[in-house]
Amino acid sequence: MAFNRPDPAESPLRTTRTELKRKRERGSHDRSVVEEILDEGLVAHVGVVADGGPIVTPMAYARIDGDLFLHGAAGNRTLRALAEGSALCLTVTLLDGLVLARSAIHHSMNYRCVVLYGRGHRVEDEAEKRRALAAVVDHVVPGRSAVARPPTSSELRATLVVRVPIVEASAKVRGGGPVDDDADLELPVWAGVIPVEVVADAPVGDSVLEAETTAPVSRLRG
Repeated sequence: MAFNRPDPAESPLRTTRTELKRKRERGSHDRSVVEEILDEGLVAHVGVVADGGPIVTPMAYARIDGDLFLHGAAGNRTLRALAEGSALCLTVTLLDGLVLARSAIHHSMNYRCVVLYGRGHRVEDEAEKRRALAAVVDHVVPGRSAVARPPTSSELRATLVVRVPIVEASAKVRGGGPVDDDADLELPVWAGVIPVEVVADAPVGDSVLEAETTAPVSRLRG
């Protein structure tokens, strides 16, 4: 998939760090493309430098307008580093297919990904904190925050929420089949794409579930 590449003045997410070096035709700095991938993803890998070395932590997240929100225990060292001003690199990747070529070197994957740079900001306001936590719950299962018990004041104090403005990011997408060398096209080797997707199975209730409660409907197919 190729994207239109707008002028840098029209691409506020585009910076020296987010400029793609290889396969530029697969990249985009369009905010709508970036947000679409973030909204479909479930896990962000958040990288920081803390305690003398790099740390990459997988985290649930949610987007509210132009911000991402991360949360975790108040003692989480990645979140603590972000709350103290450490720079971050955050990635979200959606795997769409395994691309099998006739030659080993041209095997690939179809994917959609976002790479985001920036700094986090500790959320102190209680109303914003509650809104962010509800958004994280609803990002996984839409509407879930309306039926689940909200955090108590003590649970809220024990939770660290960090807001990450989406101001420096790029998307990259690979789609389609293998790109083999012409000399390999006659080889008796199967080539093509094995589609990959994340799906949700039927909900499995816990052992003390009340009989009349209704199972949630996931946003994932299944």
